[in-house]
Amino acid sequence: MNNNYAIVFPGQGSQSVGMLGEFLHRFKIVKNTFEEASDVLGYDLLDLSQNGISSDIVKTEVAQPLILTSSVAIWRLLEKDFELAPACMAGHSLGEWSALTCSDVVAFHEAVALVKKRGEYMQTAVAEDKGAMAAILGLEDHIIQSICGDISNNQIVEAVNFNAPGQVVIAGDTDAVDAAIVVATEKGARRALKLDVSAPFHTSLMRSAADRLEEDLRNITFMQPKYDILHNVNCKTEKSPKAIKELMLEQIYSPVLWSETIHAMNIYNLFGIIECGAGRILTGLIKRIHKGNESFSTDNLTNYEKTLTMLKRRINQ
Repeated sequence: MNNNYAIVFPGQGSQSVGMLGEFLHRFKIVKNTFEEASDVLGYDLLDLSQNGISSDIVKTEVAQPLILTSSVAIWRLLEKDFELAPACMAGHSLGEWSALTCSDVVAFHEAVALVKKRGEYMQTAVAEDKGAMAAILGLEDHIIQSICGDISNNQIVEAVNFNAPGQVVIAGDTDAVDAAIVVATEKGARRALKLDVSAPFHTSLMRSAADRLEEDLRNITFMQPKYDILHNVNCKTEKSPKAIKELMLEQIYSPVLWSETIHAMNIYNLFGIIECGAGRILTGLIKRIHKGNESFSTDNLTNYEKTLTMLKRRINQ
C-alpha cells in the first residue's frame, strides 16, 4: 500500500454556517460525531453549525470545538470508506488537536471539552479590544520580524503565523499592531489588514491561557500517537505523551510555523496532502508553500469523492 500522503487539519477561521451540510444529511457517522460533541458541550452543535448565525460560530469557545468536530467527523468517514494509513499528520493551530484526536493520542470527548476551555482561556487572556491580529502580505518573514522587534518596547507585537511565503500574521497589543501595519505598508507590503478576531493568539500574551489549560491536562491521559504528527512549535514529531502535552501548551503562546511544517514533510516523499475537514484554507496555502505537492480537500461531497478516488487509485501503485 502506498501510504505516502499526509493529512492536515484546519484551524480557527475555517468555520461557516452550513458547513458540511451535505455530509450531515447523508452520512450517519458525521451526524453522530456532532451529536457526540453536543453531549459534551451541553448544546446542539449540529443545529448551531447549520442554522446559527456567523457571530455565534466565530466566538472562539464555540469555533474551536466546532472545527475539531468537523475534522474528526470527516476523518471517521474517510476511515469507514478507506483503510487510512497516512505517513504523517499536522494541524494548523487548533487543528493540531484534531491531529492528536485522529492519531488516538486523546479521546474525542476529552478533546472537545479541552478545546472549548482552550478557546475560553485564550479569549479571556487579554481584555476585550486590547489585543488584535493582522495579516501582512508581500513582505519577507525577516522584515516583518524586524518591524515587530522595533515596535515592541512597552507594548507587544509579534509574528505569530508563518502561513506561506509572503503571508505572515502578526498579533499583540492593539496599538502596537496598528503601528506595525503602518510601518509594513511603508516598507512595501502588498496588503496589511486587521483580522476579525478580538484576541492576540499565539503571542506571549497567551501564557496565562496555557497555565490554565495545564491544570486541565493534568487529569487527561495522553497516549503515544498512532501516526507521526509534526508539531506547530518545532516542526518535529514526538512520541512521548508527556512531551506532547508540553508542546500543546507551548503552542498557545508560540508562533505557528506552518510553511516550515509543510517543508518538513519532504522527508516522507509524499505524493499528496489532504485537508481533512471544513474549508480549503490549508489547501490554498500548501499550493503556495510547495508547488510540487498535490493538495486535496474534503470540504464538500464532490471534493471528498475526488480525494477518495485518488486514495483508492494510489493503493495499487
